Amino acid sequence: MTLTVRQFPCLSDNYGFLIRDEATGLVAAIDTPDAEAILDDLEASGWGRLDLILNTHWHPDHTGGNERLQAETGCEIAGPEEVRRAAPLDHVLVDGEAVRLGETAFDVVLSRGHTLGHVVYHAADDGLAFVGDVIFALGCGRLFEGTPEQMWESLNRIGAWPETTTLYCAHEYTASNARFALSLPDAEADMQAHAEAIFAARERGEATVPTTVGVERRFNPFLRARDAEDFAQRRAAKDAFKG
Repeated sequence: MTLTVRQFPCLSDNYGFLIRDEATGLVAAIDTPDAEAILDDLEASGWGRLDLILNTHWHPDHTGGNERLQAETGCEIAGPEEVRRAAPLDHVLVDGEAVRLGETAFDVVLSRGHTLGHVVYHAADDGLAFVGDVIFALGCGRLFEGTPEQMWESLNRIGAWPETTTLYCAHEYTASNARFALSLPDAEADMQAHAEAIFAARERGEATVPTTVGVERRFNPFLRARDAEDFAQRRAAKDAFKG
């Protein structure tokens, strides 16, 4: 494995990610929820540089730090075209393209649903992906722009990756997602134990991100949907859920 990942809380429930290609020392940020927090962690890391920002989508809690970070570090910014709706962008990335951080290669995977241009970054050789707001531990993103069919397709693309793939999602939503999963009649028999472990971790102030494809295939109610129609019903139920 050539990639080191640093994860830290930002804003109210976002996570920031700094990654370093160990072969070359090049450093990137995945999204920029909070420039100050990213700069602080960059200093704490001792890495001493920021070469690249990789944005997953245009929402301000993912692009809000682009301008300041570029001004202070001289980094380049890459992501889908839609990022230009909210923030600076130097290089437009499209589905099927490969983007490199030194010797680490990321496949750019269009993952519509949350927004129409959302992408995720999959480093297959390192067995990990940064998935933004498409899939969360036990959940998935709201459909602000896309259709249920688009989100269902996006989730299934991710769900087809090897079970050991580590998924770095952008928000700490797992406890509320677990309560919804427990409310469903088709919850796995050991969902209660899985949820209790999540609740205990949050009580201790511990992160429940990242997760893995294998865990999500087993417990995530949206990956467990039968088809796009079933997914749409579950997404609507989650939006209305008060637990």
